[in-house]
Amino acid sequence: MELSSRFAEALRYMADLHADQRRKLSDVPYIAHLLSVAGIVLEYGGDEDEAVAALLHDAVEDQGGATRREEIRRRFGPRVAEIVDGCTDAETTPKPPWRQRKEAYVANLRRASASTRLVSAADKLHNARSLLRGYRLRGESVWEHFRGGRDGTLWYYRAVVDVLTRCGNNPLVEELDRVVSRLERLVG
Repeated sequence: MELSSRFAEALRYMADLHADQRRKLSDVPYIAHLLSVAGIVLEYGGDEDEAVAALLHDAVEDQGGATRREEIRRRFGPRVAEIVDGCTDAETTPKPPWRQRKEAYVANLRRASASTRLVSAADKLHNARSLLRGYRLRGESVWEHFRGGRDGTLWYYRAVVDVLTRCGNNPLVEELDRVVSRLERLVG
């Protein structure tokens, strides 16, 4: 598949939006996560809209709420905006309580489009890999960086895997399950 200039435009847009953000467990620029998620989407057969949505999947949540969603819709189209919206667990500041947001996200994932589930699975796979690496480096102190703590975070990842598996198991979901299972075993 060829990527068009639209993908390049999304890269620039994403880099501008998230230029000052850093990952939770490191000082790595946040755009590394967004690039990784887009890469996973493409590796697992995603199309250009899905890859663009992967680049922008946190834009509404972290960079402007409903106003940002409308700008994404205008610049990249309704399908991209719909996927991004499906990957957003909050668009207000302050965000609602963590558990409430995550339960709603899991419930919405059950009804989400295949495209939204693809981007969500790619996002969760990259996050789970980063968490696994962080746990290996920092041990139990890693949980201090997560509002759900150890138990809530592990519950959330397992709940996402379970929903995605019920919606249609595929190699991406299987890989996510393997990483989450490895983390659960390591944490014990």
